[in-house]
Parts: sequence; C-alpha cells; structure tokens
Amino acid sequence: MKKIIILGGGFAGVEAAIKLSRHRNEVVLISDRDYLFMYPVSIWVPTGKKKFDDLKISLKTLANKHGFEVKLEKVVRIDSEQNKVITLNQEHSYDYLILALGMSKLKAKGLEHTHSICGKPDEALVIKEELAKIVARGSGRIAIGFGGNPKDPTATGVRGGPAFELLFNFSHFLKQKGLRDKVQLIFVAPMKDPGRRMGEKPYQKLDLFFKRYRVEKQIGKKITGFAKGKVLFEDQTELQADLIVYIPAGDGHPVIQNSPSIPVTEAGFVKINELCRVDGIQNMYAIGDIAAITGPTWAAKQGHIAEVMADTAAYNIQNEINFKGKRKSYWEHLNIICVMDSGDGAAFIKRTRTSELIVPLPIIGHWLKKGWGFYYKNSKLKRIPRIPGM
Repeated sequence: MKKIIILGGGFAGVEAAIKLSRHRNEVVLISDRDYLFMYPVSIWVPTGKKKFDDLKISLKTLANKHGFEVKLEKVVRIDSEQNKVITLNQEHSYDYLILALGMSKLKAKGLEHTHSICGKPDEALVIKEELAKIVARGSGRIAIGFGGNPKDPTATGVRGGPAFELLFNFSHFLKQKGLRDKVQLIFVAPMKDPGRRMGEKPYQKLDLFFKRYRVEKQIGKKITGFAKGKVLFEDQTELQADLIVYIPAGDGHPVIQNSPSIPVTEAGFVKINELCRVDGIQNMYAIGDIAAITGPTWAAKQGHIAEVMADTAAYNIQNEINFKGKRKSYWEHLNIICVMDSGDGAAFIKRTRTSELIVPLPIIGHWLKKGWGFYYKNSKLKRIPRIPGM
C-alpha cells in the first residue's frame, strides 16, 4: 500500500482523492479549508438565487463517502528530496504527492479596494452586501472586469467567464428591481479583445450580449491599480464606481515559492509533462491551476480541465504502482467549455483545436447550469449516479 498525499481541497484535489481511493492506497488530502466550494455557480450568491452554504461541500463528508482521509492544516513548504510536506502543525511523509493548491492573485496596487467572485469564497457574500447597498440607495455605478498575466497566457483572463456572467446577471437582477436605468454597469479590462480566447465566433457574439444587457465597456487601457471607489488607468484617467469586482490574473502559489526544488515557469506555475508529472520528479504530480498548461495559445485554466488533469494523474500513479505501462495524457482533452449564464438564459460555448461553437440557450440555459450545480454536488456525495466521463 502506497501513501499518496494530495494538497488542496478544490475541484482538482477532490477529484484526484476520489479516483485514487478506489484502489488499495492510503490517500490523504490536506486542505486549510474544510469544504469544497462550487465556484462556477457562486455568481448567483450576490443576487440571492443561491445561498452561500448550499455551495459548500464538506470535505469530511466527501472523505467518509469515498474512503480517503482529510487533514485540515496549512501547508508551508515541500521537501521533494526527503518526500515530506511541511505544515504549520507537523511533517507528513509520502510515496506520491499531488499538488492541487490552486494559484494566488497577481498583485496589483490597491487590490484591497476590489472584490473577486473567484477569490476567497466569502467574498461572494461581501459582493452581495455591496450590491444590496446600491439597490437600497436606488442608483450607482458598478465596474466588473479581469486582468492579465503577460508571463502566462493561460492565466490571463483565466476567470473571464464569471466576470461576464456577473455583469449579465446583475443587469437582469437590476431590471427585476426596476433599477436598470439607474445603475450603470461597466466592463473593464486592460486587453483590447477580452474574451477572444473563447474563439472568434463566441467573441463576435459577445457584443450582442453587451448590447442586450446594456453593459458599457472600458477596455484596452492598462489598469495601474485601484483606490477606494476608483479604477486607475495608465493614461492617468480614473473610473469611479460604488462597487468594483475585479478578477486578477493568476500567479504562482506561495507554497511553491517556498519550495525551491520544484521547477516552475517564469510565471511561477509548476512545470509538468503531458502525464501531469512534475518535471524531473518521478513521484510528484501537479494538477489544476497550480500547473503550467502546455497546449494551444488559447488554452485556459478551467474547472473541467482541473478534473481531467486529476483523472490523468490518478490513472498514471495507479498504473505505476501496479507496474502497468499504459499512461494517459491531459493534452488531448484541452478545450474551453463554458455555459455563460445571464440570469434569464445562457450560451453554451466550446472551443477545441479544430472547432468553435456558441449556442444561445434562452431560458433553458439558465436551468441547465442550475442542473449542473445539482448534479455536481449530489454525484460527488454519491446521492445520484455519476455520468461516465463527467
């Protein structure tokens, strides 16, 4: 029996733990948070369509359901030469290690004056409170956007989808409140063509959504920072806003920065091969946002890619343990899949190496995304069967 430690209790870490616990392994998942948070549907917390607690899945419950162990500890660094994980509490030895810690935010001046729907989970509640203040006042201006990382295209606008979804959902919500004419919605981004990585066809359709939901744009100007109630631009101009929701680009994780033996890219992401194995370290794998993705220039870090990488790593580790030669690659599964919700509908977007697709789904699209949330939570908890390949 091999001891496999997984660092991180998000989509990637939990999926890897589930897959590996099906075999005769000692699987330990270490996380500093006691729940998995369903980020893709957190866009509905600010508008009250979803309760915050409904998006939490207890790691302890998941562990009991699937047969792995959970330790709630904060990881400090990794000693790959001694095969040890060092936390604030103790040291843990391993035979195999999977890094699934996610990523940190690319630092920006005054970032504390913004909120992110992709940051700490409880920020969704803060955004809800700030939106409620604007509704109570009866007027205001909301700026929503995302940033880029010039050192890693896959971390640029990595969470652009939720920014678009939040804009459209806010528009629908304010219309229902009779305030759409009194609250200004502005999309901000430093790049000239935000959203283009989804594909040319979806990108061209994006303007139709902006017009329909009456969202203004201020794009193509470098954002130098933020101040209280202000977005600051390189040309010395400012955009005042009562609420600023900004999703920074991704950056390398502090634990990896404290672990110099682990190879990283210039942007700070862990170097891996197509098997998700860390370069030069036979018994270490990296999956999800912490890993440097190799593939098309439009490739992006997404939840379903994190799960594909988790499946890849688990399969390859188990086959190595069982002395089987067959291996999997995550490269062939690189694509962009997004159900971009608008509160009153959605659009299904898919981009592969050979095709681009956008399908508007009025009304039903919104319920399909809600259905995914129900399926994800309940299939993970073994309340309903899991669909093969999902």
